[in-house]
Amino acid sequence: MATINAPANERRHLSDRRTMPGSLQRAKMNALDWVAMVLLIVGGLNWGLVGLFNYDLVAALFGTQSPLARVVYVLVGLAALYSIYTASKMATQVPGRTAS
Repeated sequence: MATINAPANERRHLSDRRTMPGSLQRAKMNALDWVAMVLLIVGGLNWGLVGLFNYDLVAALFGTQSPLARVVYVLVGLAALYSIYTASKMATQVPGRTAS
């Protein structure tokens, strides 16, 4: 006769699952990660406005090709490069081990 409950030695409690060595842990974002994410959101929204309505918000706020607008564009580009680096670093990590 089959039993509904699994044998006691195969049961795992919730606390055991959290401390397993191979479990994925939530990565903490540092200040540079947050700045890059905000810049990517600003850049993405700006490109969305350009694509949908032909309206460049950065140029409207800081002037067309003004030095400040160019700085914003460069920072968005650097944030994209940093995010490529971060994504590649995350992709090479093995669960349970940290990248060196």
